Amino acid sequence: MATVTGLTFGGKTWTPKFVEAIDQEKCIGCGRCFKICGHNVLLLKAMNEEGEFVEDEDDDEIEKKVMTIANRDNCIGCEACAKICSKNCYTHTALNN
Repeated sequence: MATVTGLTFGGKTWTPKFVEAIDQEKCIGCGRCFKICGHNVLLLKAMNEEGEFVEDEDDDEIEKKVMTIANRDNCIGCEACAKICSKNCYTHTALNN
């Protein structure tokens, strides 16, 4: 199987790596990755003490907020989210045909 590649403006080969997972144990919910992603891939969600997602953000049970992958299909493989993440939460993978 061949790996999907592209070209930079300067003609160099570039291999996009798409977001695969976010380590929610490491994530501190700072939102830096959310702000840098221009493709609506990520979403900040609230969690309770048991590690379950809470829909009502006014709920007293909220322990913390973490980043989630909301729209994986929108990812262009730029890895900007991982580059700005201070906690090294991201896993990316190249796409194979």
